[in-house]
Amino acid sequence: MTDVIRTQHLCKFYGNIKAVDNFNLTAKKSEVIALLGPNGAGKSTLMNMITGFLAPTSGTILVEGLNIAEHPLKAKSKIGFLPEGSPLYPDMSVKIFLQYMADLRHVGTKEIERSIQLANIENVLNQKIETLSKGYLRRVGFAQSILSNPDILLLDEPTDGLDPNQKEHMRRLIEQMGKNKTIIISTHLLEEAETICTRIILINKGNMMADGSCQEVLAKAKAKTLAEAFRKLTKSTEE
Repeated sequence: MTDVIRTQHLCKFYGNIKAVDNFNLTAKKSEVIALLGPNGAGKSTLMNMITGFLAPTSGTILVEGLNIAEHPLKAKSKIGFLPEGSPLYPDMSVKIFLQYMADLRHVGTKEIERSIQLANIENVLNQKIETLSKGYLRRVGFAQSILSNPDILLLDEPTDGLDPNQKEHMRRLIEQMGKNKTIIISTHLLEEAETICTRIILINKGNMMADGSCQEVLAKAKAKTLAEAFRKLTKSTEE
């Protein structure tokens, strides 16, 4: 099966700080991949490079075979991205914001309505974004990420700020959409990685510590639980 995303020797340095170090990642269709790691592990930096929002220090990023540095618009058009913090336009209403984003992506009313329904934000469409709770901000951000029904979704902490019912809705939605898309989520929630992802990439200090199914990660760490594997594999980078 052809790689939908491939990074080759990807690095991002801030002075002497290695945010991402020689990272080689492949992702195929119908994979739901968790980037699992502690805060500051390099998860968001990696996502921002794959989506073209951040230039790497070195290395190559291929999106459906396209080098994102050489074909940025075409490569980015294949990706839906929910970044950290849900950066939105606070003075816009939810409805106007989604219409604006849809116009930029040349998609129509049906796509907007579909995104609104999937994100379950019908009851806040006329509210200004600055008045929304953290959970609704996250859901509006998710709605914009799926407007063009992209083949690739990168979701940075997609359930951050959601209440338990909203978390469950989002997780089931990601699981369902992952049957036909390539989805990468970043999370530090062990149960989230374990329950909805087909593959786990454990990252710490910009390095890939493990890559595989939950069982494969447990085997590598010689652990009985993902929490134990997480502790063992992240501790190894500190010694």
